[in-house]
Amino acid sequence: MADFEGNVLVELKDVRFAYGEREVLRGIDLKIHRGQLVAIMGGSGCGKTTLLRLMGGQILASSGEVRVAGQSLAGLNTSGLYALRRRMGMLFQFGALFTDMSVFDNVAFPMREHTDLPESMIRDLVLMKLQAVGLRGAHGLMPSELSGGMARRVALARAIALDPMLIMYDEPFAGLDPISLGVIGQLIRRLNDALGAASVMVTHDVSESLDIVDYVYFVSDGGIVAQGTPDEIRAKKDPFVHQFIHAEADGPVPFHVDAKPIAEDLMKGGAA
Repeated sequence: MADFEGNVLVELKDVRFAYGEREVLRGIDLKIHRGQLVAIMGGSGCGKTTLLRLMGGQILASSGEVRVAGQSLAGLNTSGLYALRRRMGMLFQFGALFTDMSVFDNVAFPMREHTDLPESMIRDLVLMKLQAVGLRGAHGLMPSELSGGMARRVALARAIALDPMLIMYDEPFAGLDPISLGVIGQLIRRLNDALGAASVMVTHDVSESLDIVDYVYFVSDGGIVAQGTPDEIRAKKDPFVHQFIHAEADGPVPFHVDAKPIAEDLMKGGAA
């Protein structure tokens, strides 16, 4: 395992966030280092995607501090924030390709939007990005002509179009068959290492994630309840982590909603 200490790219300090009066995150502390691939795991609705939005500056923390590349996001003006975002890549859940653009144009879009490169250079760069994900031969296809796994790889090529320093993934394995899932997982690992970037992915896929990531944060009830390397996570005795890792139906996250003893309801008869 590489030593990532002293090379922090993203840092959250005592971060809190609420949607209206509903507090989602309560005192989050985490660090992501350059070269590191980090997974954020936890149950549905626990605030994982909110963490990605905070790192990308789409929303600002209610309190605490979010720093990316040494800059506090709350202190940036609009142009400063946009300049920082150009150094980030995002793979959205299910890819989110532009359906009326070809594969080539989807990958070229960030380059045309954020650079003044000539079309001849954009062409070469797009083909190189597609080559990296094994889809150079599909550059002329439309998204409707792609399988789910192919579409996710095109979205990955688009996410790395500008050689970002930070790549964020929102459920990159959702809806994929086992072969495509394995391909995407290995691509995420290899591209992160090749770019020297930091990558953070929100995911529910435990087995695939623990095989490729360097570090894991578990989120529950608005806070970090466990963290560590994949080996450390596998060895943890924490009931929530154990239930999540082993996909157990009952535990700290209960199977049954609180209710009176079933005998009482059955004795009543009629409507519940």
